[in-house]
Amino acid sequence: MKSAQIFLTPNEGKKLIADALASLPMVEEALEEHTVVVVMGTTNAYLANALLESIGEKEIDMAPFHRGITKPASVPLKAEAGKYDLVISRGKVVPGKTIFDVVGELTKDDIIFKGANAVHIGTETAGILIGHPAGGTVLACEQAAVGKRTTFILPVGVEKRVELPISDLASIVNDCESTGLRLYPATGTPYTELDAFPDLFDVDAELIAAGGICGAEGGCWFQCEGADEDIDELEEYVKELKKLPAFEV
Repeated sequence: MKSAQIFLTPNEGKKLIADALASLPMVEEALEEHTVVVVMGTTNAYLANALLESIGEKEIDMAPFHRGITKPASVPLKAEAGKYDLVISRGKVVPGKTIFDVVGELTKDDIIFKGANAVHIGTETAGILIGHPAGGTVLACEQAAVGKRTTFILPVGVEKRVELPISDLASIVNDCESTGLRLYPATGTPYTELDAFPDLFDVDAELIAAGGICGAEGGCWFQCEGADEDIDELEEYVKELKKLPAFEV
């Protein structure tokens, strides 16, 4: 057995999550035989390109692949939000579609990916901030997840971890006397770096510390343990991951 300490910025964590999800047999099967919907978001931009690469399609421009984002006020927005989510049906991209266009056609064999804004690791639940008065894309996702048992996965980095369970936070945020965004406790399954490490490299991982400066403020330290060859493979992957440019919008 061997161990390694890995530091990942949130951006690097997004890429790790994307690569791990794209490698899952259930995702590979859905890409080939069913429908996969990737709802726009910055984490999902990496996932979209990982899935497109796996089916031999051209990558998207990640910059506009978002709806709501959080950024410093001093950073200008270079790319307006895109119009369409990524829909792949039986190995082919279905252009010009959003989750709203295809939700009525989804079945229990399909998969929806949508990012999240909060994750409670202990209860494996995630929350989504809502600004739209009609609930936004998450309610379309839930229509399929609850109504048709479509698999609903929420790629989300551990930098978005919260202390209280999502349902407790939702009761505070959504109180009739509160203002601002609402918080929806999603029924989907969150998928973080802590899931990605074992799925992609067959190693155990624990979150041991966090923080940094100069763009690494949301970064996290992970202690990973596994067979020598698995840790070696992980460390080589991380070397390449460190070449990843900063995400720009």
